[in-house]
Amino acid sequence: MVKAVRVHEYGGPEKLRYEDVEIGEPGPGQAYVRHTAIGLNFADTHNREGRYPLPSLPHVLGGEAAGVVEKVGPGVTDVKVGDRVAYAAGGPAFPPGAYAEARLFDASRLVLLPDEIDDVTAAGMIVKGLTAQYLLKSVYPVKPGDTIVVHAAAGGVGTILTQWAAHLGARVVGVVGSQEKAGIARANGCHHALVSSEEDVVARVRQLTAGEGVPVVFDGVGRDTFQLSLACLRPHGLLVSYGTASGKVPPFDIFELNRMGSLSVTCAAFAWFVRSRTELLSRANDLMDVVLRGAVRIQVNQTFALADAADAHRALESRRTQGASVLIP
Repeated sequence: MVKAVRVHEYGGPEKLRYEDVEIGEPGPGQAYVRHTAIGLNFADTHNREGRYPLPSLPHVLGGEAAGVVEKVGPGVTDVKVGDRVAYAAGGPAFPPGAYAEARLFDASRLVLLPDEIDDVTAAGMIVKGLTAQYLLKSVYPVKPGDTIVVHAAAGGVGTILTQWAAHLGARVVGVVGSQEKAGIARANGCHHALVSSEEDVVARVRQLTAGEGVPVVFDGVGRDTFQLSLACLRPHGLLVSYGTASGKVPPFDIFELNRMGSLSVTCAAFAWFVRSRTELLSRANDLMDVVLRGAVRIQVNQTFALADAADAHRALESRRTQGASVLIP
């Protein structure tokens, strides 16, 4: 038996239960991973609420963690006992389950960690960093000289996305919710940090681009920023939606995209960009490279005990967190 945080019914943070669960022995292709640090993501709150339904109830939450392989099942060749690893869950084949002292996971989805990256850093970067990688390299390949807009620029994905985009030569316009977070955004690659409650974001973006607008907006906020994001785009621009922290985007008349400049919208989900081990390792190696070279700094600014996962969710939902947050078993 191990301690884990599960939901038996959907709802608020009070629905999280810290309790004993049985995880058994690793089967064919599986590894038993003892967690040392567990990443916290806004998607976890959507799982808890049922917006992103879990495979069944009760179910353990959590989509990323770092730890040590303690056992392997038959046929496992990708990792061995004693390896330090991290993983990102995503899609029906790799469901949540990281909010636990240990779990069974598909060994082919484990990423070996270099000695230079500690477990807390790894747990705070694997989902968020891989998300930034596929957004910047595949969904919209950012080029030197591009001006881009990034919402929630002081958040977990945002601080990685902005640093990496600046490293690639882009001029980064970050949108944040307070002056404090504007300072964080500027320290993490943003050439301009716009406080959404204090200025007209669309007007400032137009001013910064000589009236043209930007080729891409990366939006992990959703409902509250969707129309604003579209209004920041130049003709033929792309709105990349990769999260709905403020809620689902309401129904939208697709003809509006024509009227606003033949715009495009895509919803870029993690699972579709790491479909194979080859793709996973390619993206993970790219992420590790920029972190090891210091081009991207991973900032874990909040840690919580696993037993206090409900408090961690409250902090995340109230926008009190900055950068990454990690649970410690």
